[in-house]
Amino acid sequence: MNPIRLAIERPIAVVAGVLMIVMFGWIGLLSIPIQLAPDVNRPIINVETAWPGAAPAEIEREIINRQEEELKGLDGLASMNSTSQPSEGSIELEFDISANMDRSLLLVANRLDRVQGYPDEADQPILSTAGAEDNAIAWFSIVRTDGNDREIHTYGDFVEDVVQEALERVPGVARTNAFGGAEREMQVIVDPERMAQYGLTVGDVRDALRGANISLSAGDVEEGKRRYVVRTEGEFSTVEQVRATVIRSDRGSDSGRLSRLTVADIANVQMAYKEPSARIRYLGQPALAVNVLRETGANVIETMEGIRAVVEDLNRSAMPGAGLEFRQVYDETIYINSAIDLVQNNILFGGSLAAIVLLVFLRSIRATLVVSIAIPVSVIGSFVAMAALGRSINVISLAGMAFAVGMVVDAAIVVLENIFRLRQQGKPAREAAYQGASRVWGAVLVSALTTVMAFIPILVMELEVGQLFRDIAVAISVSVMLSLLVAVTVIPALSSRLLGGSGAITRIRIPIIDHIADAFVWVIMSFTRMVVRLPVVGLLVAVSVVGGAMYGAWTYLPKLEYLPEGNRNFVFGVILPPPGYNLDTNSEVAGTVEGAVRQYWASETGPESAPGEPPKIQNFFYVTTPSTTFVGASAVDDQRAGELIPVISGPIFSEPG
Repeated sequence: MNPIRLAIERPIAVVAGVLMIVMFGWIGLLSIPIQLAPDVNRPIINVETAWPGAAPAEIEREIINRQEEELKGLDGLASMNSTSQPSEGSIELEFDISANMDRSLLLVANRLDRVQGYPDEADQPILSTAGAEDNAIAWFSIVRTDGNDREIHTYGDFVEDVVQEALERVPGVARTNAFGGAEREMQVIVDPERMAQYGLTVGDVRDALRGANISLSAGDVEEGKRRYVVRTEGEFSTVEQVRATVIRSDRGSDSGRLSRLTVADIANVQMAYKEPSARIRYLGQPALAVNVLRETGANVIETMEGIRAVVEDLNRSAMPGAGLEFRQVYDETIYINSAIDLVQNNILFGGSLAAIVLLVFLRSIRATLVVSIAIPVSVIGSFVAMAALGRSINVISLAGMAFAVGMVVDAAIVVLENIFRLRQQGKPAREAAYQGASRVWGAVLVSALTTVMAFIPILVMELEVGQLFRDIAVAISVSVMLSLLVAVTVIPALSSRLLGGSGAITRIRIPIIDHIADAFVWVIMSFTRMVVRLPVVGLLVAVSVVGGAMYGAWTYLPKLEYLPEGNRNFVFGVILPPPGYNLDTNSEVAGTVEGAVRQYWASETGPESAPGEPPKIQNFFYVTTPSTTFVGASAVDDQRAGELIPVISGPIFSEPG
């Protein structure tokens, strides 16, 4: 049956269909996860192997080279890059875009199992994949309260057992990472003079401790009907057991007495903390840092609400008892909410402008209302397809919605203008609605298909750019196809009712606007007739337009970047010291930067900045490692965050060394 005729004869069914689309679209909107950017699956696997205390050359020789020999023949491997640095080595494996990453991850793990002969002190390799969810959605700092003199790095166990465990129970949190803490360890501090007195070396002490700290099977004993398995349990559990470990035992040749040399005779054994591998300071105080990473597909807004509740609970219960304070220094949802609000305002503002333009041209409130219905129905209905395809609400998909606002009314305008023209000629409303839609539906269909066809390459592209912009392709394609459905069903059904009445209808003239429009039409038509009569003029116009467009594109080409960063109220800097600098020296350099910008801290000089001065800094921190120092800051005023760049970068690059 003809869908146009059916829609005109059954307007109640059309209205019910529209309400169902809007209802399901609203339900889909509530179920779609909200995040900053779409999830992008990169075909990259990282292999990290830690060897505490080892030099880069040793790591490359003993670990990286052996791993590369096993991994170089992997199926689908495009490139392999390795990095060796003090105490750690890493290999980045990039696969073909069509590779099955689950299978590749399994193959990498199997190949690494073949590597034999790792140093005894080296840890097992750790595998990780790269993705958009690797970026932390929140950063926290843990500082000591007044009166707490305990070293901040000794709270590593507390953070792991209390803070991280509480945060990881929040729905949507994949994992958390803590930085700046130190683990407890058993320390055996030998006395060189005593070792020389007894003729011992460090290797002798190490071998004695290894031999005593081991559990072995001692065979089995059969007694009657039973068989008993015997094991020797020798694992250390207390400091006294380590002190009592025998290094050497001798029997005197004269007296025959047995003498034993234990670890306690030549060393001091104690439980202590490892030296921290990084130093963190937040607003001039030693601190620990914790970040939170979301699960793939999790709603960042809901996840952050759960995280805030946990933070408030920790600051009320566990943190005061430990003499600590938990502060949030970065929240991704602030930027997400601002970006979403901006796009939503653009959608509403753009839709309103579209309706006003329609009202000016159609001069009919009823006709404008008919066309305007296509905007919410098409945009809201597209959320059903996005939810079914597993997409998310992000700045990319919302940008597609904003583009679609102006595109979804095209088909409706064409259909309604044809219906309106037939009504002006005096045809009945139902006949004008049917003929007006029937005559142009083919052209409208082709127009919608050409728009959708332009996005098909993005929809099927597996590259990172295809994954990134798939949301905008889905949003626009679905919205345009829904607008086509609205144009051939809803528009004729409503036009037959709202544009009814006897006789032809006329447009209301607006004096000033109509005179300007008539003059504009006269100029354009005169120019068109001249171009038709003189083909040379048409050729000159075409060359001028193309040349002007090329010149403008070349002259005003904006800078190229992967994605616009936007104003996230966060400035990040990196200090690369000369090779060989130790942690203390790097901390002194970072302390110089801290002292130079201290005058801009809101906690020191108040939140208000004088006219002409940079904005005050609300959060300032630095993280110092033996090889790199990271400096970060955020402003009190979000809108002026970009002005912090010269404040932070100036002291860094003016410092000698």
